[in-house]
Amino acid sequence: MKLPLSGRALTAGAVAVATLMAGGSVAGAAPAAGHPAESTAPASAAAAPDIPIGNVKAHLAQLQSIATANGGNRAHGRPGYQASLDYLKAKLDAAGFTTTVQRFTASGRTGYNLIADWPGGDANQVVMAGSHLDSVSSGPGINDNGSGSAAVLETALAVARSAHRPAKHLRFAWWGAEELGLVGSRHYVSNLGSAGRAKISGYLNFDMIGSPNPGYFVYDDDPTIEKTFKDYFAGLGISTEIETEGDGRSDHAPFKNAGVPVGGLFSGADYRKTAAQAAKWGGTAGQPFDRCYHSSCDTTANIDDTALDRNSDAIAYAMWELSQ
Repeated sequence: MKLPLSGRALTAGAVAVATLMAGGSVAGAAPAAGHPAESTAPASAAAAPDIPIGNVKAHLAQLQSIATANGGNRAHGRPGYQASLDYLKAKLDAAGFTTTVQRFTASGRTGYNLIADWPGGDANQVVMAGSHLDSVSSGPGINDNGSGSAAVLETALAVARSAHRPAKHLRFAWWGAEELGLVGSRHYVSNLGSAGRAKISGYLNFDMIGSPNPGYFVYDDDPTIEKTFKDYFAGLGISTEIETEGDGRSDHAPFKNAGVPVGGLFSGADYRKTAAQAAKWGGTAGQPFDRCYHSSCDTTANIDDTALDRNSDAIAYAMWELSQ
């Protein structure tokens, strides 16, 4: 998640280039790690698969390894970002997705978005899930936003494993240069045109969903999408709150501003957990939801497995429900 305007560097000379490029080198993939106890989905989610948390964490381990091998980060315009994109693209290509790499320029560096379309479904009704793939330059960005990126990737792979054929068309996206001011997602939305934007029946955003002192926050933008997520968590007996900390600070904002229905999930950044929140969610009152936000300690050790598991399953639930 990008810093608020007062706390981040402005993106100087961010010029979008409407060039599409395909390709990218293939990074090696690690086998899935062990699968700890999963959350139990509500009965209404029976059509949606359980997302293996071990697989999500295996993706996070790969992103950590990529950052470690590339200066400790996966930031826009740096080798770690390109390697992260290559890793995801190889997985999606092998699973049968149609992938597109979209190029843009921000702060004098080339950036990339990765778009993956699942064949089939009504192309005039697109349900889309996305997350930003870039980290800040000061750390590997495993919660912010490896967590969202890995969970969206594993949901996409679950679509392929189940040979899911929904009525609506499914699209997944990973955005570049979010930390510089939502540059990648702004570029994508602006290049869709009005006709392309009208075809998106919902965009779901996932930015920081494994915070180590987690909350369970749901965007309140589109009522249908909001209810879908609230119903899921209600089925688990988990009380949610409306997301306010990241409002307008992540990649749903360009879609919302263009009139696309949006929603999403969030587990908290540098706001502090209240006593009331600790009472209902556990964790430590008075401490940030993520003490390593935008720091070098945002590593694989900076993840709450339970929050990551629940939120990953919620992504699948929503994608299945909203694409019927």
